[in-house]
Order: sequence, then structure tokens, then C-alpha cells
Amino acid sequence: MERVRYGIVGVGGMGSGHAHTMQGVEECMLAAVSDAVPEVAESVGEEFDVPYFADYHDLVDSEAVDAVIVATPHYFHPEIAIYALEQGKPVICEKPIAVTVSAADAMVAAAERTGTPFAVMHQQRSEPVWQAARKLISEGRLGEIYRTMLVYADFRSQAYYNSAGWRATWAGEGGGVLINQSPHSIDRFTWLGGLPSRVTGYTATKGHAIEVEDVAAAMLEYPNGAVGYIYCSTTEAPGTDILELSGERGKLQVIGKELHFWEIPAGVRGFSDTSTGMWTRPDAVEVPVEIPEREAGHIAILRNMARHLLYGEELLSPGVEGLATVEMINAIILSGHTGEPVGIPVDRARYDAFLAELVATSNYGKKATGPDLRVTDNVHH
Repeated sequence: MERVRYGIVGVGGMGSGHAHTMQGVEECMLAAVSDAVPEVAESVGEEFDVPYFADYHDLVDSEAVDAVIVATPHYFHPEIAIYALEQGKPVICEKPIAVTVSAADAMVAAAERTGTPFAVMHQQRSEPVWQAARKLISEGRLGEIYRTMLVYADFRSQAYYNSAGWRATWAGEGGGVLINQSPHSIDRFTWLGGLPSRVTGYTATKGHAIEVEDVAAAMLEYPNGAVGYIYCSTTEAPGTDILELSGERGKLQVIGKELHFWEIPAGVRGFSDTSTGMWTRPDAVEVPVEIPEREAGHIAILRNMARHLLYGEELLSPGVEGLATVEMINAIILSGHTGEPVGIPVDRARYDAFLAELVATSNYGKKATGPDLRVTDNVHH
């Protein structure tokens, strides 16, 4: 069987996880690894018996590599991905694709300019419950959407933030809960409900000694007049993960991995405009939703890109759609800091200047944390 030969850039954390996952994917094989820390590159290369490099350019330029997985800290995603795309090497980039919308624009432009396939590792899209939710939306079962809501509340200890000098710093990450822990939830939220046109955000540091936000919330306004709400934090236990979309013809609710869908045959406004009863309300009928059995997680994205290259299979998570997540993150952070509503698309130059000021005062490289612990996240699979 023909296989796609992947090279992985950044194997001290999630990249090493991808190397292991890849062993179970018939359509692809690990061909090379690179890491900015030579000892890490050597260790992983020897573990999998593949060539290893300290310079990612050498991996991308290698004739042994057909496609590239970018699994470095996210500030480095654009530089590496754009170089690979310009060399004609398809890219899967870890989330978020970039820290800023301007950098994300450059990645999307490189993919479009070169015609090189580009995907983002939003693997939760592959999960059966989210595939079922997407199908309901694409079939128009909700009708016009009137309200959106996302609550993603999780927990991280202070030890987690102390584990590396770059964590929870403006210069090392470019944000906090929004850019590190929430991108998967924000991706699903925008994938299903679309992007708002205006964001009024709130950000704060409530439960940790860090320089970035561990709590974020925003009121959302959409082009059609719909409203929404989003809340993300790393200060709560037990965790909460709820997404809800309410429309003219139906309501969709996902709590954890449990999906509920109600049909409103008469329509909300349709019933309101025609009913003669003062206390009547439209019927809302809960309808069973078929949840497909399918492969999910990182393995699904790795296989999907390989099958896209080999057989033309449609990408599950195109890189261009990763831009929506960065738009939302940048809009909430900017609004939270300025106290003003922010329009989407976000003003690229304004956000770049705003972030540069925060980076200039960042503690990255100054706080004493001991050796950086490069440990694969075991929360998201």
C-alpha cells in the first residue's frame, strides 16, 4: 500500500505523541523528526529509527519527507508551516495555527498561493458527537440561529503553570486559557455556529500567579442579529463543557459527549406570529440523533491528510478554518484588555501593536521555574 511519509517538527511534547499514534495508521509512516533541542531530536529519532535534525529546514528539505506535522510552541507555527508549504510539502499544524490573525492570514495565503494542502489539528471535529452535530447544522435542521452559548470550564494547577518558563506568558504563549486550553472548544463553537461580527470581552487572572488570563468571557453579536455568550476558564472543578445553539426550527445542546436535539415544527417566530393563545407555546419535540461510529482523535486527522493526498478525501479540518479560532481568541483578548467592543475581522495592525506591548513587559525568560518539563498533554486526545 502506498503511504505518506510524515516528518514531525517539534517532538518534545505533542509531536512525540503523534509519532506513536502514527504507528497505527496504514496510510502513513514516520520518516523523520526534528527538534530545536538536539538531544530531544536524537532521542526520538533513535527511538523510531528515523533520521533526526536540529534544524527544521533540513527536515522539510529532505527527499524522504512527503508531508510535515508542526508540533512546536505556537509562536513558531507560521514560520515553519509557511516554509514547508512553499517547498510544496503539505502541512498539518497543531492548534492554534498562530498567535495572531495576521500570522494566520500569512499561513492561509501561503497555502492558497502554492496550492499545497494545509490542515489544522482540530481532532475533536472527528468525534462522533460533533460529526452528528455538524450534520444537523449542515442540513438546516435548526433554521436561522438566534443564540449561541459555550461554557468550557476546566482546571489547571499552579504546578502546571510553573512547569515551564514559557507557560502563561505573553512572550511564550501570547495568551492564557483562550490560546492554550480552549482552542478545541472555540473551533467546534465557530465550526457549528459561525463567527460573530462583534465581541464584548472580559478577561482576568483569578486563580493563578500568571501574567495572562485564566478566565475569559464575552458577549457576542452576529451579522443576522443573533446573540451569544462564551466563557472559558482553568479555575473550576469539576469541569464543565456545554455548547448550545438555539434556532427558529430547533435547539442543539451538547453537554460533554451527550447530544440532544429538539425540533420545533411550527417554528419559534412562526408559532408566535400565528398563535391566538396568550399562554401557548410551540411544541418542541426531542428527536433521537444517530451518532455515527467512526475513528476519532489525532489518528483520524493523520489518516485523513494521508488519504487526502493519496485519494483526494476531503479534509476534516482545513487550515483555513483554523483562522476562525484565532479571530475569536484575538477579539476576546483585545476587548477584555481595552474594555471596548471589538469587530470581527479583527484589525490586524491594531492587534499586532497591542500584543507587542504585552510581550515587551512579559516575564518570559525571567521567572524561575527550573528546567522546562516537556510532557505531552494527556487531557486532549
